[in-house]
Amino acid sequence: MKETDREAVATAVQRVAGMLQRPDQLDKVEQYRRREARKKASVEARLKAAIQSQLDGVRTGLSQLHSALSDVKDIQRSLADVSKDWRQSINTVESLKAVKDAVVRHSQLAAAVENLKNIFSVPEIVRETQDLIEQGALLQAHRKLMDLECSRDGLMYEQYRMDSGNTRDMTLIHSYFGSTQALSDELAKQLWMVLQRSLVTVRRDPTLLVSVVRIIEREEKIDRRILDRKKQTGFVPPGRPKNWKEKMFAVLDRTVTTRIEGTQADTRESDRMWLVRHLEIIRKCVLDDLLVARSLMVQCFPPRYQIFRSLLNVYHQAVSTRMQELAAEDLEANEIVSLLTWVLNTYTSAEMMGNAELAPDVDVGVLEPLLSPDVVAELLDTYMSTLTSNIIAWLRKALETDKKDWVKETEPEADQDGYYQTTLPAIVFQMFEQNLQVAAQISEDLKTKVLVLCLQQMNSFLSRYREEAQLYKEEHLRKRQHPHCYVQYMIALINNCWTLRESIVSLKRKYLQHDTDEGVSLSQPSMDGLLDAIAEEGCSSLLEEVFLDLEQHLNELMTKKWLLGSNAVDIICVTVEDYFNDFAKIKKPYRKRMIAEAHRRVVQEYLRAVLQKRISFRNAEERKEGAERMGREAEQLRFLFHKLAAGFGEEMDGHCDTIVAVAEVIKLTDPSLLYLEVSTLVSKYPDIRDEHIGALLAVRGDASRDMKQTIIESLEQGPAQASPDYVPIFKDIVVPSLNVAKLLK
Repeated sequence: MKETDREAVATAVQRVAGMLQRPDQLDKVEQYRRREARKKASVEARLKAAIQSQLDGVRTGLSQLHSALSDVKDIQRSLADVSKDWRQSINTVESLKAVKDAVVRHSQLAAAVENLKNIFSVPEIVRETQDLIEQGALLQAHRKLMDLECSRDGLMYEQYRMDSGNTRDMTLIHSYFGSTQALSDELAKQLWMVLQRSLVTVRRDPTLLVSVVRIIEREEKIDRRILDRKKQTGFVPPGRPKNWKEKMFAVLDRTVTTRIEGTQADTRESDRMWLVRHLEIIRKCVLDDLLVARSLMVQCFPPRYQIFRSLLNVYHQAVSTRMQELAAEDLEANEIVSLLTWVLNTYTSAEMMGNAELAPDVDVGVLEPLLSPDVVAELLDTYMSTLTSNIIAWLRKALETDKKDWVKETEPEADQDGYYQTTLPAIVFQMFEQNLQVAAQISEDLKTKVLVLCLQQMNSFLSRYREEAQLYKEEHLRKRQHPHCYVQYMIALINNCWTLRESIVSLKRKYLQHDTDEGVSLSQPSMDGLLDAIAEEGCSSLLEEVFLDLEQHLNELMTKKWLLGSNAVDIICVTVEDYFNDFAKIKKPYRKRMIAEAHRRVVQEYLRAVLQKRISFRNAEERKEGAERMGREAEQLRFLFHKLAAGFGEEMDGHCDTIVAVAEVIKLTDPSLLYLEVSTLVSKYPDIRDEHIGALLAVRGDASRDMKQTIIESLEQGPAQASPDYVPIFKDIVVPSLNVAKLLK
């Protein structure tokens, strides 16, 4: 209390301090005092009222407790009186047992009298019921059946009540009404037949289906009533419960399953497209049935049956079971594709479960998968394995077909731009395209896997293609007259490389959204390199063909005949130009490289002729005449290759300048300047070797042994460094050892 008082005083001091902060507020002290007094009086009044209310509640509670205690005592006295009366009446109840038995017997007799008419008319009712069932009057037949069952069940119940152990009488009643169970089974058979044809019946005669549903509803009510009575008495009539509602759904389930299985009209032996037809029939069948169920059947069943939802589940399960059966069969690759496309895409599309007329009752998002992920993965593995084998076989067959074309007597076909080509690229990539389109129908992941597979097999195929092209060349070299169109088909092979390269890029651009797959991203450079290698080997083969024809004329260069006046270079130019007129059928990227290589090799062969010391000039006049002739021929070759390269908009490398530079060394009249001229030549062409210089000096015919030795030793002390863009020209020129020996003598 002291602590509370101190807190109250402290609070009061704060309030007073807050009210008396300015001198002019002292005049209002009396006013503040009255206001605080009023607040205090108000708080005290509320406190008193609250305490008074609590006291009134306690008073009322005590009064109610006293009343309850009094009531409990009265009840206790009443229970004691009841217990006393019950003990006194036990003997009286036992004396009434005979009356009880009489009442039971009376009840049984009353039931017998009540059913007497039905008992005597049982045979007649049975016949009428049978007739009604045969006539299709199912509701009337069921009404009479209910009367028979009611009479039988009533008599059996009374017998059960009187003497549940008397099986003889129960058997007698049951045998007398024995036809009742047969009628029930016959009626049920008719009901199931109607339900099996329910999708047809609901369109032709919906009232018949409604009658069936009403009969099932009646039986369900009777079943519930009998089960309730069983809990009280333990009695259950024979044949109960019938559970016709449960059997109805079982019949629908079997009907749907049979309907789905019966849609297979063909086999693989009779029709290669059997699975496609089978799946299409299932699609149409399921869609049509569900549309009928949603629009008509729901009107014939009570809402609580949820008949459309039940049928949807039944159809889904039946289709799933059928798909699993198909997946377990030994399917071919195209059949696996058809199955997976249908399962993963068609089933949930607008063509089937996603149909707008089924929405919103069908949510494809909540439907269970028709095939488990494991089964789908197994099918995909089988498909990829089969596809791999098929692609290998297709590529092998395509190559064999192409090889047959190579030996034809007619030229290959040309594309729209006039370039020779064979059908190989079109066949290969049409095959790839078809398989990728099929894979894309299933999933993006499978499409990427198939693309990777195609590129991998393409890599292996190109190695075989390269080997076959090499064998083709070797076969031709053994007998140059055959094949007749060797050049044209070699051109087509070269062009095929460019077409394949473009097709690969196009294929990846079309079917690969993101080039992130390691297998795909790494395959392109290796294939580009392989295709370039095949094309370059093909170009080399054609150039080899050219140089075989030029060999005789190249051998005339730098000979006495040449010096006296030979038209070898004229023939060389005409021959090269003639060949390159044919090579115009080669696509530009490869033709450009081929012209550059031909240019380099012609110049190289010319230089080889110079360095082979076929001629040794005897005097300055001959050297001048030979050098000038070399200059003129260099210009002829430059003009030729400039003309061939004109369509590419680029200048050819100055290989012909090498001939001019060598001619300048030969033409030089002052031997004292020979070292300077040779040094200039070596600085321009760093790949020139000692033996080349020795052979060149030997061709001049005026260099002494000491001069040769001095020049060669001086040049060895400071070898020139080649620039990165320099194309070697002397590197592959071999000087005969005889010439070198002569040089060192």
